[in-house]
Amino acid sequence: MKLHDSALSRACLFTATGLLCAAGAWAQAYPAKPIQLIAQQPPGSASDAMTRIWADCAAHELGQSVVVMNKPGANGVLAINGLKGQAADGYTLMSIGMSQMSITPYTYRQRPYDPGADFDGVAVLGTSALVLAVPTGEGLARLADLHKLAKATPGGLNFGSPGKGSPAHLLTTALLDKMGASGTHVPFVGEGAGVTALIGKQIQAMTLVIGTAAAQVKAGRLHALAVFDTQRSPLLPDVPTVAELLPAAADLARPSWIAIVAKAGTPAAAIARLGAVTEQCRGNAQYRSRLEAMSVVITPSTPADVRAWAARDAAVWRPLIDRLGLVSE
Repeated sequence: MKLHDSALSRACLFTATGLLCAAGAWAQAYPAKPIQLIAQQPPGSASDAMTRIWADCAAHELGQSVVVMNKPGANGVLAINGLKGQAADGYTLMSIGMSQMSITPYTYRQRPYDPGADFDGVAVLGTSALVLAVPTGEGLARLADLHKLAKATPGGLNFGSPGKGSPAHLLTTALLDKMGASGTHVPFVGEGAGVTALIGKQIQAMTLVIGTAAAQVKAGRLHALAVFDTQRSPLLPDVPTVAELLPAAADLARPSWIAIVAKAGTPAAAIARLGAVTEQCRGNAQYRSRLEAMSVVITPSTPADVRAWAARDAAVWRPLIDRLGLVSE
């Protein structure tokens, strides 16, 4: 006889397999209350926008609210500490980027967290190409022009990023190194603040996600010099890839990505439910159109892919971090 949830719960208390039965009842009930989703970048950023698009779709599929809480700072470390301080019960999640999973922890001598041990993956949401951009009206039409400016400027270029250890920080530093030029990193709290400084010519260059860069290029505020990808983007078809401009920089053609994670130790049933919901969202036309409007390439993934992608990219970034001397206290 099929039992209703309440009857099943009562039956579980009086059986030898009570623990297993209770786990089944818990899985059926999850989520029984709203879920908090921590965003590690400020409102208005591309990462925040992707977080909210997933939250809207997941809430609809789960039948429970998914409340986004922004906790920017230290390129995600503050948000990660916030997640680690919560129970591993599936009711606090976090959106996290390639930066936090495969770059940021390795820029500290004493790592603030362990990507392989502190998180359970839910899903990779998608990837975005990155673009090196400069202010318009500065006579910087080509990468070679930026190279000349860097060589002629005492101390090199001032270039921005959304924070220490971000892909923008590492890619720009690595590109300048391959060009034989120097620069000074200026970190901001989020991409939006850096874009404002770039448009205002307070910094001379910044690597941006392609959706942000393309909008500002179209508005005439910024000029794109290179795409960190293996092929040109339909959004910016006239902008060459870094490999076209500098073959030695072909290894820098790596898009950024965003994933959803939970605290390590979260019940497998919750992870499976959230992963299934993400798969349902990938088939949702509105969800797809909102991400594609941001030039996000939606990727199929399983919960295990989050750690796999992190390990794959860390194998590339960690040697580069060491070689460029980006490790600090």
